[in-house]
Amino acid sequence: MPQDLSQMPQALYLSQQIREAELLAVESGQVTLYELVERAGDAAFRILKKLYRITSPILVVPGSGNNGADGYVCGRLLLEAGCDVVMMPLNDSLKTEEVTLAKQSFLDAGGNITDWNPELMQGAKVIIDGLLGTGLSGNLKEEYVQAIEQINLSSAWVLSLDVPSGINADTGSANHVAVEADATITFGALKQGLFTARARHCCGHLEYADVGFSDFLPAPVALRVNSEYLVNLPDSRARDSHKGMSGKVTVIGGDTGMAGAVRLAGEACLRSGAGLVTVVSRPEHQLTVNANRPELMFWGCELVDMEVYLRLGWASVLVLGPGLGKHDWGYNLFKATCLSDKPCVLDADALNLLAIEPKRQDNWVLTPHSGEAARLLDCDIAEVEADRFAAVKALQQKYGGVVLLKGAGTLIYDGKQLWVAPVGNPGLASGGCGDVLSGIIGALMAQGLDNATATATGVIIHGNAADLAAKDGERGMLASDLMPYIRQLVNRELS
Repeated sequence: MPQDLSQMPQALYLSQQIREAELLAVESGQVTLYELVERAGDAAFRILKKLYRITSPILVVPGSGNNGADGYVCGRLLLEAGCDVVMMPLNDSLKTEEVTLAKQSFLDAGGNITDWNPELMQGAKVIIDGLLGTGLSGNLKEEYVQAIEQINLSSAWVLSLDVPSGINADTGSANHVAVEADATITFGALKQGLFTARARHCCGHLEYADVGFSDFLPAPVALRVNSEYLVNLPDSRARDSHKGMSGKVTVIGGDTGMAGAVRLAGEACLRSGAGLVTVVSRPEHQLTVNANRPELMFWGCELVDMEVYLRLGWASVLVLGPGLGKHDWGYNLFKATCLSDKPCVLDADALNLLAIEPKRQDNWVLTPHSGEAARLLDCDIAEVEADRFAAVKALQQKYGGVVLLKGAGTLIYDGKQLWVAPVGNPGLASGGCGDVLSGIIGALMAQGLDNATATATGVIIHGNAADLAAKDGERGMLASDLMPYIRQLVNRELS
């Protein structure tokens, strides 16, 4: 089951903001840096007891910064609790004053410090990773690469302090390698990178500890959104409502051989509460679209004629792209849709066509995955994944509107506010799931939510539906498996 993050703060910060808040707290005289270290080490000790039945021997791998000092304090507390603890620093040079104090405290408690010996990892039941934390900058030295690889090869249960070593706290990307922790406890404030990219895998179970400087934090750079965001769903319908009051959506796509994409998007619109949905697709796709979903209206399009423009004008929201293709048929529908003044969700090949003919528009929602984002930004996928936060901002600046960058920890940006949605599971790595998401967002827009709120709410519904569908396993989960759960989730009184 996915971890419930609802009790954690929503505010997300950059590591530099957190360091500055620590210093402000110290300058205020309310706390010292070493007191913050003691609080962090104590929090790690308590979380270890909470999450894992402490079994010796325990191996602590401290670094030379204050992340390492946290490890020494945690190790001392474990010693005092009667555990067999060995401290194995990788590099015992360039120590901070806090590391020196914490190390001495560990030794005074009877602690054992040994030289680096990877063989000790094989016998450890628990490894506490205090190598790098937020201190990561530039490329990892080879000794750190090897140490992280050795931690990952061990069979021990691994707790990372603040950030899994090798993960960039600001971007969530891995610097070549990163510790794959069973749990991570992060101190003082939530780092934005922990909720997206490679960090989503490496953090494991995430815990948060307020160590006493939250009053000195500035405005957050991003907000975490999760199930609590479903409060933005439309209110229950009036008893005298009718289908015309629930929004009209036209879904455009489905070139030859791709009828399934537009069918999934259309049904997702209906399951998300849209009152009326028309699908514009190849004429030969009507049977596929309507065979098991007669509630979808259909218009067969060979050429973009006046009838197509009538379907575009009829709708309150357009969804363009599922199965659209990049040939003349899809390109002509792309051009026609872009002439409309209706709010629009662009997905799949609509994004690929937009990359070829860039334009900026304020009333659309763009929903790229990292490959489509790379084409839109004319860069490599690796560049997008190296800093997803920079990528989503660049996309919005170039194309306008609301941009949703899909992936492990979806990002949403409207030019002012950035949201991070750590929802869903790898079962969504399956054809058609993106089409379903586009349909959900389009339906919420048609029911009156503003574009940004509809996008964030749609991501949460999509991710939560995937988690409910994954009760039978993530592997083999289909996009259509989400449909009954979408219906459940959009009815707040049932979810």
